[in-house]
Amino acid sequence: MAEPKEVIEARENCNDKNYFLDILKTNPMLLEWANDQLRDDKDVVMEAVKQDGGALEFASDRLKNDKDILLEATSRRGWTICYASDKLKDDKDVLLSATKNDGQALYYASARLRDDKDVVIQAITNKPIILKFASLRLRKDKEVISIAVSKNPKVLEFAAEELQNDEEILKLCEQK
Repeated sequence: MAEPKEVIEARENCNDKNYFLDILKTNPMLLEWANDQLRDDKDVVMEAVKQDGGALEFASDRLKNDKDILLEATSRRGWTICYASDKLKDDKDVLLSATKNDGQALYYASARLRDDKDVVIQAITNKPIILKFASLRLRKDKEVISIAVSKNPKVLEFAAEELQNDEEILKLCEQK
């Protein structure tokens, strides 16, 4: 099967920054075909992730450790936190950006941020099932569990045992 015309063109222009700054506005995933230097160019990568956070996959390792790039990518597609460096998976600003639109991002968070109440509450607000990746301490927190079960009673199984029989929590489950 022949390569699409856009890919052939991108490969032919793999060294041309202006070409990529222009083409990434409409097809950000073509970043894959840029040369290493361009995939390590903050302007080029920023243009790509502004259009589609998923383009972060093709950025250099150095730029996957750049907070500005990560904030932009995760604000569009929270799951792209999976490409972040360990340092940024432990950055509260980045995790809040990611979990705002995709609670699943908590899965990639550092242990410290899985124990951060603000991050966990934001994550479970839009993806209650992610409660299972919160710290044990927060799975014992009545406020956290109340928020999660009010969105999806099935997540009660991930709460600490003592909260699984709590009358107020059980009422919240029944109301759903």
